[in-house]
Amino acid sequence: MPVLNYGQTAIEWYFQFDSKLKRHYVTVERGRPVLLRGPLVDEPEQEALVLRRARWIREKLAQVNQPLASEPIVTGSRLRYAGRTYFTEVRHTPDILKPRLTFTASRFIVDSPDGVSILPDVLMPLLERFYRDRAHEKLLVRVRHWQRETGLQATGARIRHFQSRWASCDASNTLEFHPRVMELPTSVQDYVIVHELCHTVEKNHTKTFWSMVASHMPDWQRQHQVLERAVFGDAV
Repeated sequence: MPVLNYGQTAIEWYFQFDSKLKRHYVTVERGRPVLLRGPLVDEPEQEALVLRRARWIREKLAQVNQPLASEPIVTGSRLRYAGRTYFTEVRHTPDILKPRLTFTASRFIVDSPDGVSILPDVLMPLLERFYRDRAHEKLLVRVRHWQRETGLQATGARIRHFQSRWASCDASNTLEFHPRVMELPTSVQDYVIVHELCHTVEKNHTKTFWSMVASHMPDWQRQHQVLERAVFGDAV
């Protein structure tokens, strides 16, 4: 696989052709080479695309390759939702068969049949299900709001688990959002929605596209910076 040296960081990447994509995406995952996918380009063009995002890639590699959190979740731990972290209470509930997660206005409550702690890999599917339910309840309503505000119309909107993206707008102008969008502050959720709605008109990140985003959300750059600090993949 080709390697790009960016300062002290060696960025190894591989290319995946995808005829359905109109632009190129970079995906950074733990313990794997960087994935570049999109329309067919030769290796020098691939390298130029990787170089364009090299600083971002370096930052994400440092994040995703940190040691995995393995400490159990206990009462007093904090879980993220809508840009905030909330107090979490873990209760031993021996009469249930499987762990259960609920959310009040001020805290997460985890009922566990196994004791007063729960491992992160057991909790994460419950948390993602919570995000998915909240996305159906709240995010899709915001999509309809922003369609009215911007005059931009998608053919549909749905919640979907991506490998490494926050959201997408496909060739038929259907918007898709990862459940983990609900981790983000509501202002950033709105930015993600507006961003994808603008892709219903302009599929690529051209000057026209960014001008359109700015016309509907003048402070988009502030929201984009928050999104840039996340670990999911990014378009180039």
